[in-house]
Amino acid sequence: MIEILNRLVDAIEESLDEDLDVDALAAAMGTTGYHARRMFSSLAGMPVSEYVRRRRMTVAAADVVGDEDLLTIAVRYGYGSVEAFGRAFRSVHGVSHGHVRRDGGPLQSQPQLRFRLTVEGSTPVDARIIERPAFRLIGHAARVPLIHEGVNPHIQQHIASLPPTAHERLKQLSGTELSGLLQVSADVDPDYTEGSELTYLHGVAVDAAAPVPDDLDAIDVEAGRWGVFRAAGPYPAALQQAYAACATEWFPSNPWRLRPGPSIVSVLDRAPDFTEAICELWLPIERA
Repeated sequence: MIEILNRLVDAIEESLDEDLDVDALAAAMGTTGYHARRMFSSLAGMPVSEYVRRRRMTVAAADVVGDEDLLTIAVRYGYGSVEAFGRAFRSVHGVSHGHVRRDGGPLQSQPQLRFRLTVEGSTPVDARIIERPAFRLIGHAARVPLIHEGVNPHIQQHIASLPPTAHERLKQLSGTELSGLLQVSADVDPDYTEGSELTYLHGVAVDAAAPVPDDLDAIDVEAGRWGVFRAAGPYPAALQQAYAACATEWFPSNPWRLRPGPSIVSVLDRAPDFTEAICELWLPIERA
């Protein structure tokens, strides 16, 4: 996976003045665009699209300080107008292209990325692989923004809006190995962009053919393999660290990759104030 990401970076560098088909490139390298985007975002700390934009504006700065027509420069880097190019330029450099053309700076460069695998192994990743038939997730869903670190207040607000009777009712409906109340994230942006919207469902798992009450939302999940990762400690920090460890340690070291589907958190045990918890993170996977 590290080699694939570095080849993706090289391909980006060779096509800064044209659109890059990440899905086609990933397929040619023996993986999927979905997995490549998720691993890139997790390891680089930014989506592929954001890295491309930063690199384009870094290289474009050299053209801006020259005498070439700004519209010609804008079109070269994929923008249909000077205004659109100017917005992208300012978002990276913090100043307008006119300011840079006049004064030569200041400029904020995005260096070319290079991924490396650091072998540590000091913290084993507690994981197991499970094959599951199709099943259904039912519960109360809401659209919320993606937040990488800390408690998501939008999810907190959604859960707090449910009466105690709703939680008890869901527990009684639970009917598969994934028992208890579940935290489900679905329809996540492939680039895993912070602030992008996802569907969060507070609910339970039931058999694929189980009826769905009229007042509940449902997500149908295909049969397949799942990587199940255990996290214990401060909540939600330990869980978020488990997400990170999957990307930086487990996937680069194992012959598996992410496949499209929801990610599911099962809370096995927790402190009364939820500051500590033991959780299982379920991620849909397939052989790489």
